[in-house]
Amino acid sequence: MTQLEQARKGVITEEMKRAALSEGVEPEYIRASIEEGTVIITKNRLHRTIEGLAVGKGLRTKVNANIGSSQDRVDIEEELKKLRAAVEAGADAVMDLSTGGDVNAIRKAVLDESPVPIGTVPIYQVALEARKKNKSFVELEGKEIFDVIEQQAEEGVDFVTVHCGVTMNSVERIKREGRIMGIVSRGGALTAEWMKFRRKENPLFEDYPRLIKIAKKYDMVLSLGDGLRPGCLADATDRGQIEELVTLGELAKMAFDEGVQVMIEGPGHMPIDQIEANILLQKRLCNGAPFYVLGPLVTDIAPGYDHITSAIGGAIAASAGADFLCYVTPSEHLRLPTIEDVHEGVIASRIAAHAGDISKRAKGALAQDIKLARARKALNWDEQIRLSIDPKKARAIRDTSPPEDSDVCTMCGSLCAIKITCE
Repeated sequence: MTQLEQARKGVITEEMKRAALSEGVEPEYIRASIEEGTVIITKNRLHRTIEGLAVGKGLRTKVNANIGSSQDRVDIEEELKKLRAAVEAGADAVMDLSTGGDVNAIRKAVLDESPVPIGTVPIYQVALEARKKNKSFVELEGKEIFDVIEQQAEEGVDFVTVHCGVTMNSVERIKREGRIMGIVSRGGALTAEWMKFRRKENPLFEDYPRLIKIAKKYDMVLSLGDGLRPGCLADATDRGQIEELVTLGELAKMAFDEGVQVMIEGPGHMPIDQIEANILLQKRLCNGAPFYVLGPLVTDIAPGYDHITSAIGGAIAASAGADFLCYVTPSEHLRLPTIEDVHEGVIASRIAAHAGDISKRAKGALAQDIKLARARKALNWDEQIRLSIDPKKARAIRDTSPPEDSDVCTMCGSLCAIKITCE
């Protein structure tokens, strides 16, 4: 049985117990929330080296890091270093988005080493295998997409992004409305081109029960992808995006009814004043299913700093009820991220998630800030650094201060307000 099916029978599984302990809530809360579909546990029944991750309402906002090769850069060892960097920086999950080289070998290496859940976008591998056969993606049959999804499920992948809401109707709606950026999701674009060439409906939508059956067999979470997410602020909250979201809500209900856990993916690029409305809309249309957002990025003009634009949007989204943030690195829109980019991206998203958690009163969130504030009041630099979200960076910056300023910082020196009021 899946976690959802066991929850419906009143069973509190070991994964639920561990999640409750990690979150500081009662096991019954986890069970009941899974039963109502507002919490999921991402753990493929065959991925035995991880504990699983609880995502959803009333829990700490989680952070995902994307890694993976490209056609221009293939290095398994580098991807494993990125995995380690993400985990060390505090990522709760990692997605392997490899599109170059031996993607099977890369995914296996990542699954074998990762202590956190692993997600994928199977359609990337489908497209890569088409190229290896000297075929275009649009020449493939729908069966080949499902075969890759099942292969990855058998390997132990914990959650998969599937673009089931990219339909002939939603794509046509985007064309009629007119977007600046069109379709920016790789999976969404591939699916739209397949439908255009074949003059057929998206097989992941048309044969959705088959997808549900695969997910149920392995207790793999379906992450219903936003293939029509806005790629710039001007395209946010348009008809195509909303139509896809309505479809995803319906598909989420179908999977839920069959005992399959689901989360919904969201935008994307979005002005600050639209973020809260989008979160509320998703929760209403998708029956409170966990919401997994990329960013949102709140401006388009900051290449090189998009981890910051993403963190701003992520904090607002988390505060409004988003449950899972997909990190964005400084190299977004520019190149494949480096190991350092991965670290910076995770830290930025963790800051956003924590800020959101304080706002929505997540258990224990504010307590961390109070501890650091007391250490700061006591001018206890070692404790401040220990409690910080990135102790290595805090230590490196602090160590540049001259020895004579050991009890203050070089910003204020002898004029330190805390020191003055304590003397």
